[in-house]
Formats: sequence, C-alpha cells, structure tokens
Amino acid sequence: MYRPATAQRLAGRLAGPVLRPEDDGYALEVAGHNRVAQHRPAMVLGVRDATQIRKAVAFAAETGLPTAVQATGHGPTRAADGTGLLINTRRMTGVTIDPVTRVARAEAGARWYQVVDAAAAHGLAPLSGSSPLVGVVGYTLGGGLALLSRAYGLAADHVTAVDIVTPDGRPRTATARRHADLFWALRGGKGNFGVVTAIEFGLVAVTRLYGGGLFFPGDTAAEVLHAWRTWTESVPEETASSLALLRMPDLEPVPRLLRGRLVVHVRIAHLGPGDAGERLVRPLRRIAPTLLDTLGEMPYTRFADIHDEPALPIPCEQRSLMLRELGRGAVDDLLRLAGPGSDCGDLVVELRHLGGALGRPPAVPGAADHRDAAHCLSVLGPAGGRPGHVVDGMAHRGTGRSPLNFLSGPRTTQMAERGFGPATYTRLGEIKARYDPDNLFRFNHNISPRVKSSDLRV
Repeated sequence: MYRPATAQRLAGRLAGPVLRPEDDGYALEVAGHNRVAQHRPAMVLGVRDATQIRKAVAFAAETGLPTAVQATGHGPTRAADGTGLLINTRRMTGVTIDPVTRVARAEAGARWYQVVDAAAAHGLAPLSGSSPLVGVVGYTLGGGLALLSRAYGLAADHVTAVDIVTPDGRPRTATARRHADLFWALRGGKGNFGVVTAIEFGLVAVTRLYGGGLFFPGDTAAEVLHAWRTWTESVPEETASSLALLRMPDLEPVPRLLRGRLVVHVRIAHLGPGDAGERLVRPLRRIAPTLLDTLGEMPYTRFADIHDEPALPIPCEQRSLMLRELGRGAVDDLLRLAGPGSDCGDLVVELRHLGGALGRPPAVPGAADHRDAAHCLSVLGPAGGRPGHVVDGMAHRGTGRSPLNFLSGPRTTQMAERGFGPATYTRLGEIKARYDPDNLFRFNHNISPRVKSSDLRV
C-alpha cells in the first residue's frame, strides 16, 4: 500500500526521478500523447535502463502497488489512480541494427522513426505503422498492423526476442524456445505480463516505395468508396491501402484546400517502382477530381507522409472492428453512418485493406489471432463523443474482434476480450495467472488472471 514515505524508499533505490503530484516536473512526466486518459499516480518513475525497471517492479510487488507503464501514451485506457505507480520508459531510446541477421533491437521507449532511420542506413526497414511517433514496444505487443503488412504480416510475427521484467521482479528473455508461453502471450496480449525493457525483431529489405495519398471532396464519398472497394479486389499483396473519411478542423496546420470540410483520403503504400505505381493507381485518379495528390516514389524514411497524421497531442477516443467483407451493402451502411449528410462527429473513420500475408499463420504462433478479416474499421473521435456509434452500426458486418491497438479511452478498459478468439483469450488469462496472479499490471486493456479448471482443488 502507498504511504508518503513510499516514494522516498523507492527514490533511495534508484537514480531516476521519482516524482509525486506536488513535485515540479510531475505533470510533464505523466503526460502522454493522447490526453483522453490522464495518469495521476501516487508517484511516477522515469527509468533510464533495465536495472531500474527491475528494481521498480520488485518494489511494486513488495509493496502491492498497482503499476502502469508508459512510453509515448498513444493508446491509453484506464488511468493510474492516486494509489498506483507509473513507470515512464521514454528515456530508454536505444536502437541497434544487425545488418547481417537483419534484426533490430529497440529499447522500451524507442519510437518508430528512430528504428526506421537506423535501419535505412543498411537498406532495411521495419514493419512500422502509419505514425513515426508511436512507441515500438506498445505497437508491436498489440500485433502491429503495418504499412507493409499485406506483404509481410503483422509486426508481432517478426519478433524474435522480448526482454521483460515480470511482476515478480525477475528479468527474463522470452523467445520461441525460452519461456515460450510468455513469448506467445506477449505478441498480441500487450502490457499485461510485465515491463518490456527491449524487443528484437526482423527487418525487411525495403528502401523505397510508391506512396502518398489522394484527397477527394466529401461529396464524392460514395463514388470513391465504391471504386476503392472494387480496386482493392485485384491489387497484389505488395500494395497496401486505406481509405479515411476525415472531418478536417479549420486550423492553420491543415492545408487551406482541406480546412473545415469533409474529405475522403485514399492512402497508398506500394512496394514497387514509380512507373508500376502510377499504372496501379490510374483507376483511382479517374474517380473524381482531387483536392490534393501526394502520390509518388519515396524513400521508406518518408513513410509518415502517407497518412500524414497530426503530431500534436489531442484527447481522442478510438474504437475498431474487423470486417468479414466489404461488399456494396457494407459500403452503403458505412456511408449512412459516417458519410455526407450523416450526423457523424468523428474526426476519422478509416478502412484498412487486409488480406495477403495477414491471412496466413505466422511461422511462430502468437496471441494476435485476428487473421480472418477483409478490412479493419477504426474510428477516432473527440473525447466524450460517440466513437462507438459507427462501429456498433457496422457490427453485423464484423467478425466480433476489435484490434487492441485501435481501442483507446477509459471506456475501452473492459474491452480486451474483443481482441481475441475465445480459446486465445482463455489461454491469455491462464498465462496472466501464472505471471501476474495479483493483476499488478491492470492499467491497460486488462486480461484478468484465470486459473485453469484442472488446477482448482475440490
């Protein structure tokens, strides 16, 4: 239990800053990118290395302090309350690349742009997502739906080792052969099993791609959505795309042509030369006149230009749903819910085209098991809005699964079960009971410890 002297005891063991709510620097230390769930722990620890994490977790277990972990704070759920401990890993940003084995190692606080830049020096690329600012560890533990996933699968499929401090304070390295059950659970089960101090994963030989976006006026949403849906049915696995209905704010950072209006943004990432990319997107350019066309050949280091997501912290809630199929009827349903003339107030309603390598089992199985969907629907809305309105309205088209990386906000805390099939979720609960029986790590999409029925004594 936390008492005022607890922070002094922890500070005495560690070199990193241990801050309480009344201390200078506390607000900055607890702040994350998405302010929809604001951590207000009894104390926050800014760690610099794995040794400090090990001591902090051991201390939390010893004192019974529920513990949260934050690197960038892009997908917060339940905030740490006044009795908990927050471990901030943002100072641990080390990245190393082995060009011979094509393996990267990233520390707990590394962001994707750091890995991308380091890998590019060797002609390699990671399976990063759409934003350069998202943390490597949290994204990967949630499965990691990457720009290159149709060609290479989920980011979690390429993980080779995870260094973690489990809730008993012990450092472990989980691989396919060591602590195999933990290795399985970590790749999809997110932060339920301890504090990851570093992660190792394979890279791919990608240096350039054809990518960018086409921005169409909102009143062409029906034409664009139906045409894009048809186009995706014939593209190769080397082509990834998504479509977003954007309600653009009337703010200075937004290009003048796009401000204060509904815009349809088609995003493309094609693994191929520029001339092949130009031929591939020709049918999309014919749909309607564009407001803006940013498509072209680019180095992978410019991957952030494809989605062009805002860098400023904003409080947003997010919901998601895997769709079984995206036929004409499903598109019409989505247009009624979020298209022109609807009462949708969400900032972003996005469809990501899946399939390809995403539909095949990985070489080493993991807990990220939602591989039977055709598209991923995600909705990003203002705090206190109705982010569930569109997703709930499309539920009859879905598989029943919701990727955890596309769920954020306090109202998603109890939605962890939606991320997995029943057998996977049961197994995750059993592994949670083995490593964190007291649910020390609960400020997340929480998987409750589950005792095997065979272990119960009559």
